[in-house]
Amino acid sequence: MDFGIWRVGGALTAFGLALAMLAFPEARADPPTPGQQVWIQRCQACHEPAVGHAPDRAALSARPRQAIEDSLTGGMMKAMASGLGADDIRAVADYLTATPASAAPTPARAQAAAAASSTGPGETGRCAANPPIRPGPSDWASQGLDERSTRFQPHPRLRAADVPRLKLKWAFALSGGSQPTVVGAWLFIANRDGNFYALDARTGCVHWVVSDVSSRTTSMIVRSKVSPSGWATFIGAPLTTVVAYDAQTGKPIWKSPRLEAHPFSMLTGSPILWGDRLYVPISSFEEVAAARPTYPCCSFRGSLVALDLKTGKPLWQTYVIDEPLRAARKNSVGTQTQGPAGAAIWSAPTIDAKRGLVYVATGDSYTDVATGGADALVALDLETGKVRWKTQVTAGDNYNVACDIPGGGANCPSPKGGDYDFGAPPILQALANGREVLLAGQKSGLVYGLDPDTGKRLWTTRVGTGSALGGVEWGMASDGRRLFAANADFVPLLLAGLRAAGKIPAAFEPPPARPGLSALDPATGRILWQTRAPVADCHYRGDRSHDFLPGVCFRAQSAAPSAMPGVVFSGTLDGWFRAYDAATGKILWAFSTTAATYDTVNGVTDQPGGGIDSMGPTIANGMVYQVSGFKGSSNTGGNAVNVLLAFSVDGK
Repeated sequence: MDFGIWRVGGALTAFGLALAMLAFPEARADPPTPGQQVWIQRCQACHEPAVGHAPDRAALSARPRQAIEDSLTGGMMKAMASGLGADDIRAVADYLTATPASAAPTPARAQAAAAASSTGPGETGRCAANPPIRPGPSDWASQGLDERSTRFQPHPRLRAADVPRLKLKWAFALSGGSQPTVVGAWLFIANRDGNFYALDARTGCVHWVVSDVSSRTTSMIVRSKVSPSGWATFIGAPLTTVVAYDAQTGKPIWKSPRLEAHPFSMLTGSPILWGDRLYVPISSFEEVAAARPTYPCCSFRGSLVALDLKTGKPLWQTYVIDEPLRAARKNSVGTQTQGPAGAAIWSAPTIDAKRGLVYVATGDSYTDVATGGADALVALDLETGKVRWKTQVTAGDNYNVACDIPGGGANCPSPKGGDYDFGAPPILQALANGREVLLAGQKSGLVYGLDPDTGKRLWTTRVGTGSALGGVEWGMASDGRRLFAANADFVPLLLAGLRAAGKIPAAFEPPPARPGLSALDPATGRILWQTRAPVADCHYRGDRSHDFLPGVCFRAQSAAPSAMPGVVFSGTLDGWFRAYDAATGKILWAFSTTAATYDTVNGVTDQPGGGIDSMGPTIANGMVYQVSGFKGSSNTGGNAVNVLLAFSVDGK
């Protein structure tokens, strides 16, 4: 997926890693301390700059020392700390959390510490009362809004004519943040640094907060008798566990067992509830572990797990790679490799109640042992988990982080693919002729229409050049008549910026970059309109230490868009949030989330915004919500703290 740092291919891969190394700010003049040495050897490559969805250095430094030790000894990072002694673990925790007495805390660190606390400095922002959750037709209660993952709000309580009058109503600082979900006057949002919040959707005050549940998944809010209040929510937690909470009180109901034993497994795609079962996609960061030549790459297989709603106990687990694991070649340092592996399920599943199916889209292959499960759309039986059909769209897309090591890492597969996996949920769309089509967007820049009965490919349309950082990266939206696909093309933009900065030869011609938003006919794949992301000023503030081209605005459009009647909302990595006319692609409204700083309702002052990436906006009850500041795998346009922005007509 997105653990590759600068996946540009060929000789430029080595150049990209050399450039990435320039971003590591560790001083080399003095001998490193023991903790610093562990950091450099074991941690820095994934956290400085942050790779994939790993927290960056500033976010880690804001965490309690014990939390870092716990993660390394028994948590998600236990496998990465293999071979480290207790003294090493204490040393790296001390190194990360120590602030020299002579140095004042940096603004980024202070902001991260404030946002990582329960509500902010001094427990500010608590609601005076916690009224009952009362649903309405304008709710957005899951990542994709509905079980078909359309990301279309049919009852926004907001007219298209009102969109140009949108103004900021409130802001909330949090260190990491998923897409918010809204039911009635309640808003729920997870925090990758450990907090899960229930806020008042109108004011941003805090109803409750649960700590120690680090998650990047989007919570789903449902009516359920399993909860004392009648409302339940589910969140993916560390070590591939899922926790159910009472949505009214934040009290836990159950916690699932660990759903995948592989040490590098993780949860990134949001669980979805249908009937009496919760469907949980399993992904992995084993492709990062493969960078170590002594690691026996690779053995993880993506899977989907069905949980019992009442107890959280697994009912079935289906792996999307069905070929047996076998020994492969020995790598250049003599480590025995194995495969097939990969096919992580990065995104939320999609439900097809009529056919009794659940659809998932899979990631790339980690090895050169062939598999039909990677870069595929898979249909599974809702009751049994049996695979009904599987359609692979890109064979041989073999990649792991070893491929980014200058000269080629020992575990890099051969041949090497483009890292074109799926990070976006498929969309099940009804057509005017009564038929249906399954829609899928890939990081290759291709969008597909498939027959949901058979998996047969009906059409393929290119909306961008594609690259390891998108293409279509996090999601699409559909209003029934049009499919909206945002295209990032980050690597082509990066190469153009490097050439303009004189960091690569002027004779090098980068591939064309076409970042922007496209509307397609879901029946045929025909492009109805395309609007390029405008070249616009960005105002990145706060922690800039990880921006590899300071002063360059990257307008990659990688975040998932969201739609309502007549309007599509979509953001870009340069911090701009825009509304488009759904019929023409004309930009109706634009807001720079980085042009000013924010005094947030939870007590963080002068908080900057940043790049817009990942899960995209939520439209509910006359308001639009967008998280700004997520750096993502591009490591650009962000800071240590994200900010949730809430917009309403005239800010009222």
